[in-house]
Amino acid sequence: MKNNQICRNMSVLAAAAVFCCASALGQMGGAQQPGGSNMQQNNNAMQNQSMTPMQGMNGGASPSDMEFVKKALQGSMAEVKTAQLALQKSSNEQVKQFAQRMITDHSKLIEQMKPVAAQIGVKVPNGPDKKETMQYDKLQALSGSDFDQAYVKDMVKDHKMDDQDFKTEINMGQSVSVKEVASKGDVVVESHLQEIEAIAKGMNVGM
Repeated sequence: MKNNQICRNMSVLAAAAVFCCASALGQMGGAQQPGGSNMQQNNNAMQNQSMTPMQGMNGGASPSDMEFVKKALQGSMAEVKTAQLALQKSSNEQVKQFAQRMITDHSKLIEQMKPVAAQIGVKVPNGPDKKETMQYDKLQALSGSDFDQAYVKDMVKDHKMDDQDFKTEINMGQSVSVKEVASKGDVVVESHLQEIEAIAKGMNVGM
């Protein structure tokens, strides 16, 4: 009898122990699940917060959009600087008129591109790039008809390249604001190209 009572008591204690363990595990699991959910939500919030400033830094512009704006600014700065040299050195009235137009139109283009550059996080360059500076230095060493011939030839070449770059941005760019300024700029570039090609033809400059 005593042995049977002891066995029953041990069975009750064992069952109680199993129930307590199960309850404790259930509580731990229930507490962990909301906690895990909160941690996941916090992680997602942190990721969203870290992504938002990055997305806003360049206004949705791609690296090629940003490179286009930088090159276009440098190119226009080179056009203005070289045109100022042409006004000093050229002996051809058509060349001087074209140079004056370069100063007027490309100065406007620079001003149009500056706010777009600021919008997409592109620092406005201080001046032309190294290649354009070398081209300027070569022209500076010339005078008279030699200068006119070299300047006209360079302008034909530069505006053909510019026209291609602007059209590529218009067709392939991602930033709406960059594509818009490229569309406006290309109208001007095409007009310059037609004018300088006519001048080159009249001067028998090889193109």
